[in-house]
Amino acid sequence: MQRSKKVAALALGLALPMALTLSACSAGGSGGDSGGGDGDDNTLTVWAWDPAFNIYAMEEAEKVYQQDHPDFTLDIIEVTWEDLQTKLTTLAQSQAFDELPDIFLMQNNAFQKNVINYPDLFSTYTGDAIDFSEFPTSVVDYSTIDGENYGVPFDSGTAITALRTDVLEQAGYTVDDFTDITWDEYIEKGKDVLAKTGQPLLSGQAGSADLPVMMLQSAGASLFDDDGNPTIVDNEALNAAVDVYTELVDSGVLVEVNSWDEYIGTLVNGNVAGTINGIWIVGSIQTAEDQSGRWGMTNLPKLDVADATNYSANGGSSWAISSNANVELAEDFLGATFAGSTELYDTILPKAGAVANWIPAGDSAVYAEPQEFWGGQPIFQEVVKFGAEVPSNNTGAYYYEARDAVSAAMTQIMGGTPRDEALAEAQANVEFAMQ
Repeated sequence: MQRSKKVAALALGLALPMALTLSACSAGGSGGDSGGGDGDDNTLTVWAWDPAFNIYAMEEAEKVYQQDHPDFTLDIIEVTWEDLQTKLTTLAQSQAFDELPDIFLMQNNAFQKNVINYPDLFSTYTGDAIDFSEFPTSVVDYSTIDGENYGVPFDSGTAITALRTDVLEQAGYTVDDFTDITWDEYIEKGKDVLAKTGQPLLSGQAGSADLPVMMLQSAGASLFDDDGNPTIVDNEALNAAVDVYTELVDSGVLVEVNSWDEYIGTLVNGNVAGTINGIWIVGSIQTAEDQSGRWGMTNLPKLDVADATNYSANGGSSWAISSNANVELAEDFLGATFAGSTELYDTILPKAGAVANWIPAGDSAVYAEPQEFWGGQPIFQEVVKFGAEVPSNNTGAYYYEARDAVSAAMTQIMGGTPRDEALAEAQANVEFAMQ
């Protein structure tokens, strides 16, 4: 998925070889079951995963808030994403809301499902502590249900095209030649690069819908309609995305591999000349220190459909306030830190590679710092600007079921099954899951 199997490394020339998993997500164990709302007016309990990324960011946010609130403390409990989702489901079904923390982290693509299915787990953001206009609309929309805000966006999943500038140069191209282009142009140039250098431009996991779904969102399209019904069949943008993916593979511009580790290997071993993924992929790329100065970054190619753009996303997460929370304190804390502190984002970018969704963070000197690995390009400042351009799309309550169904359809299509037949089966599978 997304931040999925990322290595959250780097920034500002540092490559931190920390192998992380889903959505800045880690593999750590879960901690205790302490709930929030315990009567302490100066303490908030937080559930989050990944000590090197999300929990580290929370620890730094605590320090920032303590500058004006010296008696404030956080009780941060490590809970893996899988365990956190199980806990939420169990507590909702048992109505044990007093066991909830004040704040918990939620994958963006899972927000709609959880709020729709378990609304009693959440508090809405009702005060003026958070200015949601300072975040990309597309990201805010993940956690907005019926006009109510349920989450403060944290880490960015804004998608980028990363390219080996030395390989492009051999073929007579620069990164500018791949900026603001269509997929047809990308494929034609990719064929030329392949013919002249022997290097494919892309790699990807066989049977993964990641790239087609990024294409889908770049046009503001979805796998669901506004009423939550699946729209896998007769979906113009999805059909176009599947056709583009098929052409990428058939032309040799994209080489499919069998695992995440193989995918990362194609990048760091120089088997391919680029990738398209969430910004978090730069951490993995930068583990190849011998490639420093040989990479560049730009936006995505766009589909030939209505409302197409050159911007998309893959992953990310947001902070939810529970129904058991000290809501006023939680809102003030999040508003002063993740929705209001350049100092916080300047700290966590170099040490954890945590790129902000909070748009004002991109104006800082730290974000504007030229990145040696990327040929002096200020990639973090640029990607914050990209994030503001990403179209919104509707994930629905059955996003993961639909994504898995489309992934299965991609396997069938690449094996020779007609596109429409495979997508019709995917639609039927999602409709069955929704019964």
